[in-house]
Amino acid sequence: MTPQEEKIQQVVDIMNRISEDMSVPRNIRRASKEAKDKLQGEEENPVIRAASAISILDEISNDPNMPVHARTTVWNALSILETIKE
Repeated sequence: MTPQEEKIQQVVDIMNRISEDMSVPRNIRRASKEAKDKLQGEEENPVIRAASAISILDEISNDPNMPVHARTTVWNALSILETIKE
């Protein structure tokens, strides 16, 4: 497993935690699952998958209904994804 794939797997695990957390609003759980699905798509380059997930997570990170603990977790996932480069 490449370092990029390890980082992606790390973020997939984080997205699983958010999508299973019932204290997080449904739209945010749905977006975290969508980001996880983008990351797990094997047909694309890891950099492209990371960029797609960043786009989704960046959009929800500003949601005023997001609990503080979930926002911190999303920011953590974003910082990991931003280190994935060619």
